[in-house]
Amino acid sequence: MFKKILIANRGEIAVRIIRSCQEMNIKTVAVYSEADRDALHVRMADEAVCIGAPQPSRSYLNIPNIISAAVSRGVEAIHPGYGFLSENPYFAEICETSGIKFIGPPASAIEAMGAKARARELMAAAGVPVVPGSPGLVTRDDGIAQIAESIGYPVIVKASAGGGGRGMRVANNLNDLEKSVTAARTEAEAAFGDGDVYLEKYLEEPRHVEIQVLADQHGHAVYLGERDCSIQRRHQKLVEETPCPSLTGDLRRQMGEAAVRAAQSVSYSGAGTVEFLLDKSGSYYFIEMNTRIQVEHPVTEWVTGIDLVAAMIDIAAGVPLPYRQEEIAPRGVAIECRINAEDPDHDWRPCPGRVTGYLPPGGFGVRVDSGIYIGYEIPHYYDSLIAKLITWGNDRREAIRRMQRALGEFQIDGVVTTIPFLQRIMNNAWFQRGETYTNFIQRRLESL
Repeated sequence: MFKKILIANRGEIAVRIIRSCQEMNIKTVAVYSEADRDALHVRMADEAVCIGAPQPSRSYLNIPNIISAAVSRGVEAIHPGYGFLSENPYFAEICETSGIKFIGPPASAIEAMGAKARARELMAAAGVPVVPGSPGLVTRDDGIAQIAESIGYPVIVKASAGGGGRGMRVANNLNDLEKSVTAARTEAEAAFGDGDVYLEKYLEEPRHVEIQVLADQHGHAVYLGERDCSIQRRHQKLVEETPCPSLTGDLRRQMGEAAVRAAQSVSYSGAGTVEFLLDKSGSYYFIEMNTRIQVEHPVTEWVTGIDLVAAMIDIAAGVPLPYRQEEIAPRGVAIECRINAEDPDHDWRPCPGRVTGYLPPGGFGVRVDSGIYIGYEIPHYYDSLIAKLITWGNDRREAIRRMQRALGEFQIDGVVTTIPFLQRIMNNAWFQRGETYTNFIQRRLESL
């Protein structure tokens, strides 16, 4: 087992990883930018190293500085968290060549699943259903109209290297198509340095359902149930829950087995999430695999009782998975609300600033993952996620009522947050009935 781990991340996920390391008696090294000098993860870690200026490119994305910090502090492994370098195959390779274990999948698996067009081809070959779409990347504009026509409108233009909702545009007809392709390419080039795009059939009112997978280095893999992530704004998730309200036991098994096939087809190891779109007929289609820990992992932890961060560390150390598929028995319902420093009433404008008051909720069945405290200055350089509120209940109704109560208790002063908007979602009759699809916010926004 590792004795010292560096966390190449910040915010709530860095705090989350440190807590699991403390319970495993593993020393931690935090890295931080100049803007994060007073961050909670810096205070909690056993050691801390400044790796550069506030801009991510000069700190949390600065591979030489992170590797230098790891080598100088004698760590045996690096946990990348989510975002930043977590799905960068080059970073995973550099870690290994530097004699440092990357707590995640092999670089080859990250690379295979990182290019979404290539991942579609691999999944189709592995027998995993994929959304009807272009046979590969759309590299030239001529012929693109014929491809869209053969798929059938509406279509969605997707950046091959995209993520977080960037590089995605919907085209409802031929007039939309050219603008959508141009916009998706431009955004993807700016965000990821890669303007390659492909086309998929745009499924109307699907659910976004993802399967959590764990795979060890000895060829054994299991799925830990699903998460319904359909409540989204511009393809970015706001609320996640497990189990999915509409999934039957047989469909859950089919999707779980498909997710395991997907992972094993690229010799995956570690924690990963295979994401699907589920239509109203019960057909499901692979859309991508996230080769890292997910923001929404706590809901799975709660219903399974498995610490996913600890499992990732064990797997990276070569420990075999200690359970078989038939031993995974999720219990109850868990819901997560992402709390961002944003103003939903003004086009979700980011609202960085100083936290002047902070009172998180508590009680039975309530968990808060956060990296803020009274007096903390939320920087404007990074993602606006500042906390995650998770509730558990014996059934969905109880989990929702507990979330309603917990959101009412949650007090964050000094900055505008999404808490009031999340309360309106929890109080919405459509949500309470489980009638949620990826266009829920757009369709029900007026009622919210």
